[in-house]
Amino acid sequence: MSPPSRHLRPAYFTNHLIKSDFRVRDMGILSLLLWTPAIGCLLLIWVPGQNSYQIRLIANLVTMVSVALSGWMLAQYDAHDPTLQLAEYFAINPAFGSAYSLGVDGLSMPLLVLCTLLSWVAMLASLNVSTHIKAYHLCMLLLEFGMLGVFLAQDWVLFYIFWELTLIPLFFLIGRWGGNRRHAASLNFVFYTLVGSVFMLISLLAISQYHLEHSGSLITAIQNSASTMPVQQQVWVLLGFLIGFGIKLPIFPAHGWLPLAFVEAPAGVSILLSGVLLKMAAYGLLRVLIILPEAAHILQPVLVLLALAGMLYGSLLAWRQSNLKAMVAYASISQMGIVFLGISNLNQAGINSAILQMLAHSLTAGALVLLSEQLFKRTLSRQIQDYGGLIKPMPRWSGLMVVSLFAAMGLPGTVGFIAELQTLTAFYQQWGWLWVFLALSLLITAAYSIRTLGVLFISATHAPRLPLNDIRLPEGLAAGALVAAIVLLGLFPATLLDLSAGTVAQMHRLLNFQAL
Repeated sequence: MSPPSRHLRPAYFTNHLIKSDFRVRDMGILSLLLWTPAIGCLLLIWVPGQNSYQIRLIANLVTMVSVALSGWMLAQYDAHDPTLQLAEYFAINPAFGSAYSLGVDGLSMPLLVLCTLLSWVAMLASLNVSTHIKAYHLCMLLLEFGMLGVFLAQDWVLFYIFWELTLIPLFFLIGRWGGNRRHAASLNFVFYTLVGSVFMLISLLAISQYHLEHSGSLITAIQNSASTMPVQQQVWVLLGFLIGFGIKLPIFPAHGWLPLAFVEAPAGVSILLSGVLLKMAAYGLLRVLIILPEAAHILQPVLVLLALAGMLYGSLLAWRQSNLKAMVAYASISQMGIVFLGISNLNQAGINSAILQMLAHSLTAGALVLLSEQLFKRTLSRQIQDYGGLIKPMPRWSGLMVVSLFAAMGLPGTVGFIAELQTLTAFYQQWGWLWVFLALSLLITAAYSIRTLGVLFISATHAPRLPLNDIRLPEGLAAGALVAAIVLLGLFPATLLDLSAGTVAQMHRLLNFQAL
């Protein structure tokens, strides 16, 4: 059967590739998951500010309930069905085309589970927050509410609202509870993010001029309208989205806000910043590329060049860092460059590698931030050269740190190895000798990871003079959960790949429709 012509593309996409039996439900598990953090905020409002124990208890219980709900959703999710599942749809303003529309597929499902898991870990990492405890936990729950909304929203208006909502709590979390340069970090973050949001809004408004028909799905909501746009306009619209999502990703050279915000933010906020906020941008960019496949193929060389530049730049700067947290910050730029590289391949192998790399980086960066913060509390120093011989006084902490650094350098047995292997394979198949630049970035990452291992555990020249206590069970619980996920996904990667296989295959068909 020959592929349909360009004139039949909107109907073909709607009826065969995107729009399946869109199951509209009443208020269900998706709304329950989404509004759980908001309900937690309402509960905290009534708790007296001086009752810190009750505030922490409620906030941690709310995040645990979110983890349980995402696990319940995962159990109900049919990995063999690539269509939107557990969908909920309520029209808000039919004339404007806005609706309360939620749904999950193989792309959003693993990111939702990751979001709830890291939100719980971030709460556990926030036990040392001692000032304005009530306001801090309110902001953390509001941030989780916004992040969940981004991954669940199937309406572009709703998506944009939740995207902007995350800006408010992050501004206060960095500006009030951050380090010495917290005010500069929060203002820098807001400035960059607002610039990106303006470009994203302009692109959305440009598409809406083409008789935007709301159909309840994030993909189908503007697919038909975008397909009627002239190709030149599609390119300009994609460039607007690229700036909007690229700043938050971040891509080179729009990365300036991340190192400062990451280093100055409290540990729990840094975990969510690297583990979820950056992945929101990659998620949105993937959705946009599917909507504008022709423009994506035209700009593909530019996307690959930006990905390679950010990947090498981030790894080189991470190699030069002596501050442990700053090293993780610049490593995040490099790792997100690898994610962007997988997305830029515009094929099934590339999207698979991007999803794997997103989860690998989130788990690894979260564990490294948490463990480095635990070490900072004991030594009051973030300088790598101030440590040494830690394996003897802190064996439990050292074991978790070793596995996390192994995952960062992509050693077999960790999810980092599977993600990097997938990326190398996908990139080599399409771009040939250019894989050398990717390999060079991975070698630099391995170099500074091995250096950090040597300084922390082997060299005793700069060992701390004060006696160090190993981490206790409550401290090791969160880091242990992340390390366990790193190892389990490294040993059984098929579980994650199968979860997204149907949706990724459908995305591949959409991106490469013209090649059929």
